[in-house]
Amino acid sequence: MTAPIANFHEAYMRRALELARQGWGATHPNPMVGALIAEEGRIVAEGFHAKAGEPHAEIMALRVLGRKPAPGATLYVTLEPCSTHGRTPPCVEAIIAAGIKHVVVGATDPNPRHAGKGFEVLRGAGVEVVEGVLAADCADLNLIFNHWIVHQRPLLAAKVATTIDGRIACRTGESKWITGELARADVMRWRRLFPAIAVGAGTVASDDPQLTARLPEGEWCPLRFVFDAALSTATLNPLPRLFTDAHRERTIIVTSDRQHSVVVRRLVQLGVQVWQLPVVDGAVEMRAFNERCVREGITGMLVEGGSRLLSGLLKARAVDYLLSYRAPRLFADAASIPVATGLRVELPTVGLQLAEVRHAVFGDDQLMRGRVVFPDNLEIDENPGGETPESGHHHCGCDHD
Repeated sequence: MTAPIANFHEAYMRRALELARQGWGATHPNPMVGALIAEEGRIVAEGFHAKAGEPHAEIMALRVLGRKPAPGATLYVTLEPCSTHGRTPPCVEAIIAAGIKHVVVGATDPNPRHAGKGFEVLRGAGVEVVEGVLAADCADLNLIFNHWIVHQRPLLAAKVATTIDGRIACRTGESKWITGELARADVMRWRRLFPAIAVGAGTVASDDPQLTARLPEGEWCPLRFVFDAALSTATLNPLPRLFTDAHRERTIIVTSDRQHSVVVRRLVQLGVQVWQLPVVDGAVEMRAFNERCVREGITGMLVEGGSRLLSGLLKARAVDYLLSYRAPRLFADAASIPVATGLRVELPTVGLQLAEVRHAVFGDDQLMRGRVVFPDNLEIDENPGGETPESGHHHCGCDHD
């Protein structure tokens, strides 16, 4: 591929990515996909996948075109066209039937059973296929879908907001606000993407959060998980907003399978859902939690809990992805609250790392995000000392309203 043609393809693919993002958070369990048709250097039709069960992006673009594509027309699509029957017929059949002879694709289908088969079908029908244009950007768009398809369990992504020295709250527990308005607005955007959000009991007790995505286009409520093995949130007076607001039926308490039925029944009467799962060392067993999520079709969860919850999840190797916002602040106070504790790291090379890292800037704040890689020789510190997060050290330093 020559440089001018590559740049030409990339420009159209960036537009296809913009189209795909119009389905942000609305397509689960399907991926976000954007497509466009270009004729003689001009875009003549655009489409995106809006919702599971509705037409795919390629079909929408063909419908918008409303006629036979011109000879030499090119279809650009962010994800390999499907080649199998699902709720809708395979897109490769529609592309071939329309007479399109040139297709440019971003990411390959992550499903090992389907990966590359769409390309094979198209090429077998005489269609020229260019694959891998802005592949990393197109794959990054569907972090949740890709993880769900490959690993058959939800993507668990943790969000933290820290100072330069990795602190999420000062020694008093105060954390509002470490990051600025632009970074907190970006958190709202991520909340809209994930079908579920999670916090620990301490965060509920201290912050009484709403855990909704409040965006310019309106408010949206994901499923709201509260990890509370001891069911302490049920004894708060007054009860948390999560248990009493208009979205309370989307609140799920995750607690021990040995909890007293009277307390559980009281929550259910309020309209709150309760998942009773096995508890190990005072924490909900994450394998059982993931299995329940799979049964319920929950493809991803954003964890906004504080140091205690994040520490437990890291020790359990349960975090798949990390979004780390960093503010230009420095506490330099050993008594301030660290982002997480509980691991034993004696060499920099054996610490947790992020892969497929992406960066963004929001005013004075920075976002680093990426896939969490656990070293094979990960050690747990059984006596982490004075910085072990106590019951009150639950803040994440970002928006919990």
